[in-house]
Amino acid sequence: MSVFGVRSRDSAPISRSPLGDDGTAWATPGHTVAIAAPVRHTRGRMEIDGRLSEVLSEFARTLVTDFPIPAILDHLVVRIVDVLPVSGAGVTLISPGVVPRYVAASDDAALRFEQLQTDLGEGPCLVAYETGEAVTVPDLRGDSRFARFSARARDAGLLAVFTFPLRHGADRLGALDLYRASAGPLNSHELEAAQTLADVAAAYLLNAQAKEDLKASSDLAHHTSLHDSLTGLPNRTLLVQRLDHAILRCRRSEKMVAILFADLDRFKSVNDTHGHHVGDQLLTAVGERLTRVLRPGDTLARLAGDEFVILCEDLDEASQVEPIAARIDASFTEPFVISGSHIRVSASVGIAFAGHGDDVPEQVLQEADTAMYQAKRKGGAGHGILDLREQRQSHHRASVNHELPGALARGELRIEYQPIVATANGRIAGVEALLRWEHPTLGIVPTGTVVQVAEQSGLINEIGRWVLERACLDRKRWQGGDHGAGPDICVNVSTHQLMSPDFVATVEAVLADTDTAAELVTLEMTESVFIHDSQRALAVLNDLKHLGLTLALDDFGTGYSSLSYLMQLPVDIVKIDRSFIANLDREPTSHLIVGAIVGLAHGLRMRVVAEGVESADQCEKVAALECDSYQGFYYARPTTAEHLETLMAG
Repeated sequence: MSVFGVRSRDSAPISRSPLGDDGTAWATPGHTVAIAAPVRHTRGRMEIDGRLSEVLSEFARTLVTDFPIPAILDHLVVRIVDVLPVSGAGVTLISPGVVPRYVAASDDAALRFEQLQTDLGEGPCLVAYETGEAVTVPDLRGDSRFARFSARARDAGLLAVFTFPLRHGADRLGALDLYRASAGPLNSHELEAAQTLADVAAAYLLNAQAKEDLKASSDLAHHTSLHDSLTGLPNRTLLVQRLDHAILRCRRSEKMVAILFADLDRFKSVNDTHGHHVGDQLLTAVGERLTRVLRPGDTLARLAGDEFVILCEDLDEASQVEPIAARIDASFTEPFVISGSHIRVSASVGIAFAGHGDDVPEQVLQEADTAMYQAKRKGGAGHGILDLREQRQSHHRASVNHELPGALARGELRIEYQPIVATANGRIAGVEALLRWEHPTLGIVPTGTVVQVAEQSGLINEIGRWVLERACLDRKRWQGGDHGAGPDICVNVSTHQLMSPDFVATVEAVLADTDTAAELVTLEMTESVFIHDSQRALAVLNDLKHLGLTLALDDFGTGYSSLSYLMQLPVDIVKIDRSFIANLDREPTSHLIVGAIVGLAHGLRMRVVAEGVESADQCEKVAALECDSYQGFYYARPTTAEHLETLMAG
């Protein structure tokens, strides 16, 4: 269905009166009908001019839109019936050497007459296109130019046709047909108005085609910039982008990624013996063979020459890469048949890992490259692993331990906010405050690392208070003078914070200092807070509830005893872990688990938030499963308080 609600080429027929605008009955081809009443041959000049002006104004507005061509033309042909004393209208596009193709019709009868001319290869539409001149047939009963078309059209109740070429300068695109179920001519003003509408349609078609050509050219240029011209595989630029995104995702999970750097052994001898054209065919064949042994979701890229790189994501442990490497090794056991020659070639594969967001893409690629050369020095035709994660993490942790104590004073800590969106109406219902540390030399330090070091060094209470206070102050700024406006603030609480003796008093003091109502603040904690001293944790949560705060159980579904905790704790919100949401498309069990969690939580009068929603499909699924809210990259990435304010205002 078109955007105007008009019958489009591929949609179901519109509901339309069996009578034309003039009161004339229409019939299907092959069925003769009687003319119920004579058509009104003319409309007043001022009436036509007024309606024509409206149509031209509507078209002018669509020139700057991205409405599809069929939708615009569907609207045009229906409006023509409003402007001129005709019963139907249609547009057919024609190109030299190509079968004419119907584009739009005002109703099913007009569609049949457009198609009839195409099927017969005869009719005023084709003549108007070929000559560039209008063709008028005011009475098909006396027409001899289109004998077959006239006879079939008369049998279907059509008695007059007026056709106008779609032209723009020397360009001819097709024709606009006007149909009437009663004989009689159009006057000169009506003919002039019809040709004006045809010319406007032609101009729009050329403009829309130019836009489509420009977009296609832009898309091709973008694709070319990210893909290897020989194999069509992702190139280094796209690989680094995907690796960077994969490493960022590691911050939100316990997964890791692996880079497998494959270099063909003695490839130069292939070029020297068979020529570079055979070498190019071999590289393409290698890319195709490697593609077949990878997992769905893995990325295969060609960096340069005979270098191929595989990015494997979502690994739980390093050992999971071994079967992949073994399949790559095995894929080279059979010779490649290139231009009738059987060419045997092997590959040396180097493997490196990244995880938990502490890595730099180029660094991981270099480590995989180093591992590849180590494998090549051992004779090639195999793979080797260089895993420097522990070394990197140890060095990084020492730097974090040394630098964190002064981070707050140096102004290196900041807060980003991610919206929590209501599934019912798509509005921002809350925002989660996320701690960020951007060090001048260490770069962005993962939040999990910051929290762990802060807990070990005793800084967690100071930093935790600052986060809560900063979030409350930002919310106060967003709401202006209206204390009820603005989203709820959600702040994460670590185990050490919650269990500290003065935590409840600290929260109460921050609320008082920032003039923030307790019911506007949600504190999030994971099930780990209940592992060591569940009685103490339960007492603290009850004290927080007495203050009026909302409590949320974060990362639900990954803890030790989720369901029992859910029924015992005084929490108001359950946040389903992103791992279940990510697998909604791939694993039916995730769908069942999410549905069960939602049902249980709602039965306990708790709200449910789905975490990690990154696509429209996931958003639709969590809404269908009756999650109350969701958050994730699909709606917005974590952002600054200033940008979030703009987002909420829009």
